[in-house]
Amino acid sequence: MIKVSETAKSRISQLMREDGFDVSSDFVRVGVKSGGCSGLSYELTFDKALGDTDKLFEDTPVKIVVDKKSFLYLVGTTLEYSGGLNGKGFVFNNPNANRTCGCGESFSL
Repeated sequence: MIKVSETAKSRISQLMREDGFDVSSDFVRVGVKSGGCSGLSYELTFDKALGDTDKLFEDTPVKIVVDKKSFLYLVGTTLEYSGGLNGKGFVFNNPNANRTCGCGESFSL
């Protein structure tokens, strides 16, 4: 399961509307790819199409979709948003990560 904090839900809803997506029917695709200074990095995009092996999670009103491979790395993760002067934007609080880089955009297991 992947959860979304209240501040992240609000920001995601706003960004989806700005990009022409509908939060009630479209979703946020979260994934993991090789790269980054710690070995793996996070991907975050908006999408309208589900794949055959995608896992769908709904944390009302936001729908999160994760491909089967990425799900193994992201199970239990909470997506948060940190705004303000020192804010980083979207932050993945991943209990599976043993090490993260300083910017929080990559991790290793």
